[in-house]
Parts: sequence; C-alpha cells; structure tokens
Amino acid sequence: MEHPVHAVLPPAPGAERYPALDLANSAVTLPGDRRYDLLGTPEAATRWLAEHDLAPAGVGLQEVCTARLRGLREHVRALLASRIGALPAPAESVRAVNDALTKVPTASLLHWDEARGLHRVQTHPVDQAVDHALAALAADTADLLTGPDAERLAACGAAPCNRYLLRTHGRRHWCSVRCGDRVRAARAYARRSRDDQQEIWTINGRF
Repeated sequence: MEHPVHAVLPPAPGAERYPALDLANSAVTLPGDRRYDLLGTPEAATRWLAEHDLAPAGVGLQEVCTARLRGLREHVRALLASRIGALPAPAESVRAVNDALTKVPTASLLHWDEARGLHRVQTHPVDQAVDHALAALAADTADLLTGPDAERLAACGAAPCNRYLLRTHGRRHWCSVRCGDRVRAARAYARRSRDDQQEIWTINGRF
C-alpha cells in the first residue's frame, strides 16, 4: 500500500541510486505542519527495509531495532548537512556510521538443506538482519559522501521541506516538481510585492 507521502512527493533525485539518501529522507516535513515518518513504527520500518531489499518482508522488527534504524538516519542526515555546508563532520555521526560498517561480517553464511544442498544465505535472527541492513546503509552513506556525487548533494530549498537530493543541474535545489512550484510561486509573490511597493512609493512621491 502506498504511503500518503508518496502521493505528494516522489523519491528525491538520487534516492533511486543511494538507499542512504532515501533513508535520510524517510522523515518528511511538508507545508501545513504535516510530518510523515516512514520508519515511525516497526511495521512501517519493515516495509521500508523490504522495499529496499535490505531485509525480508517477514523479518518482524521490534521497536528497539526500529529505533536503531531511526538513529542511523539522524546521523546520516547530520553528515549530509555537514557535507553540503562545508562544515566539519560531527564526530559522533562518523563513529555511528563506522560502528555500523564494522559490526557485521560482509560474507553470507553457509546453510544446508535437502532441497538445495549446501548454499550461501543471508538469513539471520532479527537483530542480525538489522545489523546487516545498517551496515549496507552505512556503506552506501560512505560511498555517497566520498564519491563524485557528493559534489551534487543539496538540501531542498522549498521550506519547510527537509529532504536532500542530488542536483540534476546546477541551479536545481528542490526535491520535486511540487517543491519547485512552491519556490517559483514564492519568488513570483515576492516580485509582485516589490513592484506594488515601488508603485506606492512612486505615487506617494508625486504628491
């Protein structure tokens, strides 16, 4: 079932390539003080992980695991903000990403059953499945922040939207057509207001 926010805002540019960017954008603020959290409940977080092929749909997350995922999200957002603002990376966020990167083995495990014989699998208990998902997201975060696409990172310029994106061209600083329309409408309103004020000054100057 489509989440209500998806009917308003499609994934931001770059999110289809970087799950870490989509993670950062999984808590959305929209005009009218509307807030959506795609990781707000264990059920929602399970859907998000499954949609990104980071865990099986039936993994059965508990709130403690969901909170860990939300915690990594905040550290990823902090690192994106520091990169965009050319500021020092927060030490605690660097540590959080590194901890996620190093907590689990990168290799899948051996498993044997009569149907398939000996083969490699990524099936783990719930907490280990979350560890693997966090490690994948942390690795993706590192790739995004240190690779060539880091130069294209931007924050959406249509307040109050709080999403991040990869710029598709130099002047684009909004995450969707809807946010771009809001920016253009605000600029048009500002121009009309300036013109109206200038006209008032001109008229007053005549008398």
